[in-house]
Amino acid sequence: MVMFIPDFVGKTSDARGVLQNSITREEAAFNIGRASWLVHAFCTNNLDNLKWGVQDRMHQPQRGAKLYKYLYPMMAAAEAAGACCAYLSGAGPTVMALTSGASGDIFAQREKERTDIHVARAMMKAAKDHGIEGKLLVTNVVTEGARVVKVMPPFSTGGITYRDNI
Repeated sequence: MVMFIPDFVGKTSDARGVLQNSITREEAAFNIGRASWLVHAFCTNNLDNLKWGVQDRMHQPQRGAKLYKYLYPMMAAAEAAGACCAYLSGAGPTVMALTSGASGDIFAQREKERTDIHVARAMMKAAKDHGIEGKLLVTNVVTEGARVVKVMPPFSTGGITYRDNI
């Protein structure tokens, strides 16, 4: 996963302010259908279908046109560089791109097995082309919720060791 995080804060009130007060039946049907594509892509591990599942007509077009002019060029650049899909994270301004490669930790993969580097560079170029400064974060999708990393007093004592030696 590649995240472009702009150097500015996107206010939720501004992001909500550009949305239409109502949506058409066609827009609702489109988004419901795209949500189904997304679920199906994840359930079948068909990463090629993710790009269809993240398409939107209810918030990304308005926010891309009025607040985040870099959004659609950055999404297109990420997908052209090999991302499975790209989308606005929540109300923005962060843009996310899902990448794939060989299984396992990205640091154990050969460079030619990875797409994250190419996607990150393409996203940064799109940002610079639109005069937007920011940083890129390459990370993994997490399948575990909140995790305790330290406790006082420690649980691990004597001959019993708990996960992560907490």
